[in-house]
Amino acid sequence: MPAARLSPRGLAAAAVAFSIWGLFPVYLHPLSAVPAIQVIAHRVTWSCLFLLAWMFARGELDRLSATLMRPPLLARLTLTALLISCNWLVYVWSVTHGHIVDTSLGYYINPLVNVLLGVVVLRERLNGAQWTAVALAALAVLYLGLLAGRPPWIAGALALSFSLYGLLRKVISVDALPGLATETLLLTPLSVAYLVWCQATGSGALTQQGPGVAALLIGSGLITAIPLFLFAFGARALPYSTVGVLQYIAPSLQLLCGVLLYHESFGRARAAGFALIWLALLIYAVDGWRQTRRGLRAAPA
Repeated sequence: MPAARLSPRGLAAAAVAFSIWGLFPVYLHPLSAVPAIQVIAHRVTWSCLFLLAWMFARGELDRLSATLMRPPLLARLTLTALLISCNWLVYVWSVTHGHIVDTSLGYYINPLVNVLLGVVVLRERLNGAQWTAVALAALAVLYLGLLAGRPPWIAGALALSFSLYGLLRKVISVDALPGLATETLLLTPLSVAYLVWCQATGSGALTQQGPGVAALLIGSGLITAIPLFLFAFGARALPYSTVGVLQYIAPSLQLLCGVLLYHESFGRARAAGFALIWLALLIYAVDGWRQTRRGLRAAPA
C-alpha cells in the first residue's frame, strides 16, 4: 500500500485552523474588561447563529433536525456542550487575566491526557515509549506545580475538559457540524437570557463598551466556527499522524503570545518544566510516526 500523500489544501486548512487557535489570545486580550462568562455567552450565541445560517445555506438543516429528534443523543450532546463551555470559560478567563502561558501548557499536555483516558476508559494498552512520555509529562506538571506553589489548575482544567469532550465526541455517533450546531443550540437559550439580563441591568458590554468591543463580541462566533470548519476539512484530507503533529502549532503560538506580546513570566526554571513536556511530546510523536510507518509497510498491496 503506498504511503498516504499530503493534500496541500488539507495541510493549509489544518495549519490555518491551529494558527487561529494559537493566536486567539490576541483576539481575546482587548476583551479583558468584559467578564469571561459574558464573553462565553456571546461566543455561544453568535456561533449558533452563524452555524445555523451556514447549514441553511448548504441545505443541511435536515441533519440538525435528525439530531434533535434523538433524545439519547441530545442527552450526550448536552454533556459535551457543558464540557466545551467550561473549557471556553477557563480559557477566556485565563487569557484576560494574564495566564496565557498556563493555557499553552494545558494544550501541550492535552494529547497525553488523551492517552491516559484511553487507558482508563477504553482499556487501551500503551507501549514503553508512550508510558515514558506520560511519565515525563506527569513529572513536568508536578515540577511546575511545586515551582508555582500551587497545582497548575488552569492547565489541568483545560486539558481534562477538552480531553473528556474529545472522548465523548469520539463515541457519539454524530457528525462534526450538526454536533457542534446542536451543542451551541442547547446552550443558546441560557446564553441569550443571561445577555438580556446584562443589558437590562446596564452591564451589557455589547452596548456599554464601544463599537470595537461590540464587533469583537459578535465576531467571536465567526472566530469560533471558521477554524472548526478548516480543521474538519484538514482532518479528512490528511493522515492522522500529520494532524497530530500540526496540533502543536496552537500551544506554541499561545506560548509566544504570552511571553513576547504580553510579557508573562517565563524564566529558566519554568522553561525547564516546559522542556520536559516538549521531550515527552517528541517521544510520543516519534512513536506515533513509527507505528504509522509500520502499519503502512504491513498493509497488503
